[in-house]
Amino acid sequence: MLKILLAEDDETMVVLLKTLLKMEGYQVSALDADADIVQSVLDANPDILLMDVHLLHINGMDELTKLRAAPGGESVRVLMTSGLDFKDQCLARGANGFIQKPFMPDDLLQALRSVS
Repeated sequence: MLKILLAEDDETMVVLLKTLLKMEGYQVSALDADADIVQSVLDANPDILLMDVHLLHINGMDELTKLRAAPGGESVRVLMTSGLDFKDQCLARGANGFIQKPFMPDDLLQALRSVS
């Protein structure tokens, strides 16, 4: 069972993602909005980090850069999300994939499969 960690500040989106992904057989947990993302990811050791570019007080792309620079962080599979098309920037920073919001459940599942 793949373990997915969510870094998403929209509580409604977190509930929807948890419900969908658990129904699909994934083990899902979400970070608190004020969590130290890099340390939390390294501690949780997820198979995939699903992270929004724009978090409440944090820039997801900056966190991705920090994660990639941290020992062990280079091996975490990261799928970035945003309402804007930041695909090229996310991939350049080391993301394994990008999906633009709003997305259909099937598109998310396909994106997760492609980065796992």
